Amino acid sequence: MLTIRTASPDDAESLLEIYAPYVTDSAITFEYTVPTVSDFRERIYHILSRYPYLVAEEDSRPVGYAYASAFHSRAAYDWCCETSIYISEDHHGEGIGRKLYNALESSLSVMGIRNCYACIASPEIEDAYLTRNSIFFHAHLGYRLIGEFRQCGYKFGRWYNMVWMEKMIGDHPESPEPVLSFHTF
Repeated sequence: MLTIRTASPDDAESLLEIYAPYVTDSAITFEYTVPTVSDFRERIYHILSRYPYLVAEEDSRPVGYAYASAFHSRAAYDWCCETSIYISEDHHGEGIGRKLYNALESSLSVMGIRNCYACIASPEIEDAYLTRNSIFFHAHLGYRLIGEFRQCGYKFGRWYNMVWMEKMIGDHPESPEPVLSFHTF
């Protein structure tokens, strides 16, 4: 049975096991080197200081995670965030991503977030390192393409594009309430 819970820095090692193949075997992330467990723990801690970081577990074993982070540091962007998701290679196509994003968007909505953005690596031509599956996944969840940067990421001896996709998850009132921190509700 799949459960979704809030991550903790203690999850760093198991979540890094999910993330590492994305670094070493794909261009889904433009990161070249797998972070250390300590660095990954610090990333989780930093995200949780303001945003949700969720873990999907099956039989008490993490099989995926999703989190939000700041879209931009300037105050006028407080009602926006960037979303990220990683699913264990042996659990693709099981609906875990949809469940994680639904839970993430629900938490973000309670916080007062209005817009979610996804920064996604995109190939000119699909190859062994990168397909358009993440773009299709986000489109299926209601994200729409808003821009593409051409040949901006270089990995595995190839140039890759990067697209931005957007999903509105809340209304846009004239005077919005301040955004809450994830830990205040």
